[in-house]
Amino acid sequence: MARLTHTVTVAPLDRGWFEEAAGTLVDLLDGSRARADGSVVLADGRAVAGLRLLKGRHLRAGARYGETPEPVTPGADGRVPAGSGTVGAADGLARPGTAGAGAAGGSSGPGASGGVPAPGPSATVGAVVLRAWRPAHSVEVESRVAEGGLALRLKVRLSEPRRPRALDLSLSGHRPADGSLYRFSGRGTADLAAWWAAVDRLPSALPAARPPVTARAAHRLAKARLTVTPHPADDGSWRISVVLSVRGRWLLRPVGAVALFFARRPVERGFREAVENAAAQWNTALAELTPRHGEALRTEIADALTETEPDKTVPGGPADAGGPTDPWGPADIGGPEAR
Repeated sequence: MARLTHTVTVAPLDRGWFEEAAGTLVDLLDGSRARADGSVVLADGRAVAGLRLLKGRHLRAGARYGETPEPVTPGADGRVPAGSGTVGAADGLARPGTAGAGAAGGSSGPGASGGVPAPGPSATVGAVVLRAWRPAHSVEVESRVAEGGLALRLKVRLSEPRRPRALDLSLSGHRPADGSLYRFSGRGTADLAAWWAAVDRLPSALPAARPPVTARAAHRLAKARLTVTPHPADDGSWRISVVLSVRGRWLLRPVGAVALFFARRPVERGFREAVENAAAQWNTALAELTPRHGEALRTEIADALTETEPDKTVPGGPADAGGPTDPWGPADIGGPEAR
């Protein structure tokens, strides 16, 4: 078994600001609605950038969302390039006579019915399914992505979203056409209440007995466990201890032990660099945050939600215009409706 540890110092995050920002974001989304074309707009009428309701009712269990697709530009011969997106492509449904109906091999031209076939194996298909929206209790979402034959499923559950107490993640992936070597899974938990309790201790106090952040990953050949434990420093910053344990499984145990013997220093160096890069990104992100509160904070978050990329046009038209076959199974419920 390999055990890697490293400790970094990061800027502290103000708990009051974090919880106010989380509550403001939830309130903005809770007051949003979906238009007939699937675009999601805030209470002031501005559309949330890159987000479209593809199936179901807005903020109801089973609602499916995707990023606004780019317009498709046919080539000089009038054919649509393979893998091009179409409106509603991310909803993952195949419908007769529309994009993704009966396509094989990612053909680039329209089929006999005039619809555009599904993207080829290298195309990316993504969708976010809302499993629960209860702002006073929990929010649960499920993200699905298929790219290059690999299907990924990420589930996220946030407890008490307006004043977040815990975040639970689960990830699974596999290649439907391949064997168990291409199958993996992982779970992670961030106990935010325990995190705040840990950083509120005196610098002279012992670190928390249980790490507030834990993650586990499993594969046929190896298992891994990651823990993150914070501790306040004398100057008010946080010292974050990261521990990664990796254990080989089956016949990989003796092979992995020999490999680690010769490659331990490069592995340790890569681990330290990864942790330090993450700490640098954290410090940069906090330095860019504006310590605003109240209406100023609400305006800043709303502007961030509705800001579009330069020179990017949002195509119109109904969201229910077809898409590639869904690698995770059939849709949940019917078409988009205004909330």
